[in-house]
Amino acid sequence: MDRPPRTYPLPQLDDDSRFTFGLVLDVADVLAAHGYPPLSGGGDDHVQLQQARFRFLYAPST
Repeated sequence: MDRPPRTYPLPQLDDDSRFTFGLVLDVADVLAAHGYPPLSGGGDDHVQLQQARFRFLYAPST
């Protein structure tokens, strides 16, 4: 059986107002609610989560 086409990654936009630090905090909260450790206060975890989110959401620029 054929798989449906993928939705992600999306084409990169010059400015995507949805890609905010608030979304990083929301994703971190969801992970913690599912039993994962909360992100550290040092900020490195937040940066890594934001980068992982970017790699998932957007196709590499050409």
